[in-house]
Amino acid sequence: MILSARSIAATCAAGALGAALAACGGPDATHREPHAPSTIASATSATPSQPPTLAPGPAGLTPVFKNGPRARDRAVALTFDADMTADQGERAAAGERFDNPRLIATLRKFKVPATVFMTGRWADEYPREAKDIGQDPLFEIANHSYSHYAFTDDCYGLPTLPEDRMRADVERAYTAFRKAGVRDAMPYFRFPGGCYDQRSLRALSAAGVTAVQWDVVSGDAFATDADAVAQQVLDGVRSGSVVVMHCTRSAAPATERALRTIVPELRHRGFRFVKVSELIGAADGRH
Repeated sequence: MILSARSIAATCAAGALGAALAACGGPDATHREPHAPSTIASATSATPSQPPTLAPGPAGLTPVFKNGPRARDRAVALTFDADMTADQGERAAAGERFDNPRLIATLRKFKVPATVFMTGRWADEYPREAKDIGQDPLFEIANHSYSHYAFTDDCYGLPTLPEDRMRADVERAYTAFRKAGVRDAMPYFRFPGGCYDQRSLRALSAAGVTAVQWDVVSGDAFATDADAVAQQVLDGVRSGSVVVMHCTRSAAPATERALRTIVPELRHRGFRFVKVSELIGAADGRH
C-alpha cells in the first residue's frame, strides 16, 4: 500500500498495519516509490497464453515497468493492490475486512478494465472473490507477493524476506491463485511498498515476471476524503499513466467513492481505461 503525506499520522496510529501497507523507485539502489510463468516473452508477443512482458534488464535483471508510452490515445491503467500480510489472519477472523466488493462492483458498473495486484494471503482469505475477479474478462490478476513482506531492507517497517526466499514467495502467491481457481494470473509483480534493489531484481529474474511500478500515487491509503483522493489522481494522470490504488476496505475506505469522480472525469477528458498488459504491450520493449 502507498501512503500520501496527509495519511502519515493515520498510518502511524494504525501501528503494524500501517507499516505493512506503507508507501515505498532504480535498481542501482533501493527503490522506494512515494508512494509465474518461467519464461520471459518479448513485449511484442501478446497472445492469450503468453501475455506481453518486457525483456530482461542489464545482466538479466527483472525488468521494471513504470508507465506506458505517452501517446495520443490517452490510455491509463488503474491498478488496485489487494493487500494482506501473512500474519493478519486473526484480524480477519475478528471481522476486519481486507476485501472491497463494492469497489469491484463499481468498476463493473462503469465498465472499467483494471489490474488487481493480489497477495497470495488475500487469495487464501477470499478465494471466492479471487476466483470471481479472475474469471471476469474486465480484470486481470497480477502478483503482489504471498506475504506482503519487503524485498529490501528498511521498507517502511515491513518484515524483510531473505534473498533466498524471494522467488519462493512470489511462486507461492501463484500457487494460492491457482488454488482459489484463478487460472490465468499475469506474469506481473508489484513489490510490497514499491521497494526494490539490484538484489531483489536478481532474485526474481528466474521467475519470468515484469515488475510493475506506477507514476501516479492516488493517496488513498487510510484516506477518508474521497474528493482529495480523486483530485490527486486527476492532477497526476497523463497518457500512459499507471495509477496505484487499493481495494482493501479497512485501509482504503474512500477509494470506491473516489472512483465515482475519477472515472467520468477522465473519460470526459478523453482518456480510456486499459489493463496494465495493454500498456506493456504498447511499450514495445522501450522501458
